[in-house]
Amino acid sequence: MDATVSTHDAHHGHDHPTGWRRYLFSTNHKDIGTMYLVFSMVAGVIGGALSIAMRLELQDPGMQFFADPHLFNVFVTAHGLIMVFFMIMPALIGGFGNWIVPLMIGAPDMAFPRMNNISFWLLPASLSLLVISLFVEGEPSAAGVGTGWTVYAPLSTTGNPGPAVDFGILSLHLAGASSILGAINFITTILNMRAPGMTLHKMPLFVWSILVTAFLLLLALPVLAGAITMLLTDRNFGTTFFTPSGGGDPLLFQHLFWFFGHPEVYILILPAFGVISQVVSTFARKPVFGYLGMAYAMVAIGFIGFIVWAHHMYVVGLSTGAQAYFVAATMVIAVPTGIKIFSWIATMWGGSIEFRTPMLWALGFIFLFVIGGVTGVVLANASADRLMHDTYYVVAHFHYTMSLGATFGIFAGWYYWFPKITGYLYSEALGKLHFWLSFIGANVIFFPQHFLGASGMPRRIADYPDAFSGWNFVSSIGSYIFLAGLVVFFFTIYRAFAAKQAAGNNPWGPGATTLEWTLPSPPPFHQFEVLPRIK
Repeated sequence: MDATVSTHDAHHGHDHPTGWRRYLFSTNHKDIGTMYLVFSMVAGVIGGALSIAMRLELQDPGMQFFADPHLFNVFVTAHGLIMVFFMIMPALIGGFGNWIVPLMIGAPDMAFPRMNNISFWLLPASLSLLVISLFVEGEPSAAGVGTGWTVYAPLSTTGNPGPAVDFGILSLHLAGASSILGAINFITTILNMRAPGMTLHKMPLFVWSILVTAFLLLLALPVLAGAITMLLTDRNFGTTFFTPSGGGDPLLFQHLFWFFGHPEVYILILPAFGVISQVVSTFARKPVFGYLGMAYAMVAIGFIGFIVWAHHMYVVGLSTGAQAYFVAATMVIAVPTGIKIFSWIATMWGGSIEFRTPMLWALGFIFLFVIGGVTGVVLANASADRLMHDTYYVVAHFHYTMSLGATFGIFAGWYYWFPKITGYLYSEALGKLHFWLSFIGANVIFFPQHFLGASGMPRRIADYPDAFSGWNFVSSIGSYIFLAGLVVFFFTIYRAFAAKQAAGNNPWGPGATTLEWTLPSPPPFHQFEVLPRIK
């Protein structure tokens, strides 16, 4: 950075803050992105520990470790909420979005740097409230929120009378506020701060994915906020929004929740789509096939995601006509999703593919996401869903799209941009070992759950008949294999920082040509002394 800028900054008391101040008061998109990534790792460890505890319980029939079935449901709920709001979203949107989007569009920073800071700092407060809820009274006999991540009334009103659910509601409010502020920031940044010449149709697909995701957040989260506010007043102030005896309707909560909840699952997966597009293009040494189709497929997925919410509600007594509509609308989502899958395959077709670590994660993502998508098409049918609803088939379906979709997208991005973000190379052998342990482990966990669900094993229940013991044992073994992969992951990071092997400006060679790779690695504290303005 040149001397004039430094003196100018010092004159205004804006010299680079150091130590803890650099992070607490950060207005730098890279530092904030780093904090999001570290935060998501901490949350991922907590959420992962809860899931291992559940698999330990379910490894054999009978009650092993959970004295009270309510406690098992508390673990289920906390695991779901932590993974969705504090692991996947902060990593993909807050972490990679903050780090990479300004670099990809040639912007000096995010549009609202101080708002970016509070977007992050709302999250530790939010996670703290959720963790506190595990230890305060939930239902009369035990602590914690035992409602499932969907927080359905009346289980979340009269069914959990203690303060735990209130803590959970306040936690979700803070996480939602964080996401809404972040979404406003991304939309403004991407629409107003692109470098001269970078039209919307020239933006990298990762930027497109974050733009669509930000619009989904902005439209979906206020609906959740309304629903959980009504829940809060039903619980504490005598309203009866969801209480039939007072003229309310518990189904209203389900409609409001899923009008947020279905777009939410696309909020989780779209940034992963963007990551995969960048990685596949780089390691196939080819531009993405059908760029415009890929961009508008994401827009279409975002739009259709808002009009299919009641496919989560086939068992509540929808009219036949409503069911027919939601079946058809849900099938339609397979079209833009299919466009993306086939375009990734077409990008690789005839390419000179290098099977580096990020590419393995991207290929794993594509394979697993297709399985998750196919079971989604099965569940889209009201008649099939009536048999499968609330069984492990549904658990298997959404974990193929989340654990093995969004999470593999996170790891693909992590290994792809790690040299850019840190300036260091990691051990390729360790990265590949992490991939194979995770790939095998995740499939061993979740593939057998399709069989359990098709046989009728209900989800969110701590015990089960002996008939389900075989596949449950296999599933639990898978979770320990995946855990071994995570140990390798953290060792890989430690090893990279210990070895300090310089990455250079572009470790991936000629394929990585988007703007973020043209800067030195790691990029300087701020990219530009003068803000570029689009004429």
